[in-house]
Amino acid sequence: MKSNMCNMERIVRAVIGIVLIGATLSGTIGIWGWLGLVLLATAAFSFCPLYAMLGIDTCKACSGGKPIN
Repeated sequence: MKSNMCNMERIVRAVIGIVLIGATLSGTIGIWGWLGLVLLATAAFSFCPLYAMLGIDTCKACSGGKPIN
């Protein structure tokens, strides 16, 4: 898998994922909060399958068009 997310997006996804999971565990929101696991997984692998299907690559947007290794 080639990375298709920049580091800033990974951080945002991880934070939102943790907040959603925490809200679900505390009973604040319902079962939909478990979608935070998807956000955490995509942040951990730096790969979003939906982005791959749509041809989106935010690595290029964050680096000014230069590939990130």
